[in-house]
This record gives sequence, structure tokens and C-alpha cells, in this order.
Amino acid sequence: MGSEVKKIRSIDEIMKNNRWVVDEKPHIIVDYNKCSKCDSKVCVFLCPAGCYTLLSDGKLSFNYEGCLECGTCRLVCPNNAISWEYPEGGKGIQYRYG
Repeated sequence: MGSEVKKIRSIDEIMKNNRWVVDEKPHIIVDYNKCSKCDSKVCVFLCPAGCYTLLSDGKLSFNYEGCLECGTCRLVCPNNAISWEYPEGGKGIQYRYG
């Protein structure tokens, strides 16, 4: 038996296989009033898709279109400022591991 060499692929290579069908109705709503009272902005650092970014003025910017639907943001938000639901059927990310 010969030894098989498995190719290690980067996250970017793996993610290229996935497909997003963006729902026009956001499945995540951010309450920016509650968010403005948050000092840590932990969602910026823990969202694996990078949907949350901190602007130069210290305010949060959010973009749901690239969401991986993991729910991390709603779990880590200390102010319950994130209302999260799954997208409508057939919308959102479609994982393809090919």
C-alpha cells in the first residue's frame, strides 16, 4: 500500500465551493442603539465571515449577505442587540464541500 498525500486546502479554497442565494429581507437585524452601548464589539472579532466591521468613527457596520448562518453573533453579543433567524427556505448559504 502506498501512502496517500492529502492536499491541505485553505479556508478560502473551501469557501469558494459554497453558494449564497441572498434574501432581499435580512435574516439578521442589528439594534444600533443597543450596539452603541457596547464597548467590546466582540461580534467584529468573532464573526467567521467578517460580516461585522468597526468604522473609523467607532460605529459598527453590518453586512448580512456573506453570513455563514453559524449564529455566533447572537450568542456573543453582550447587549442582545442582534436579532437572528435563518433565511427563508432556499436562501442564504448552501454548503458544498466538493
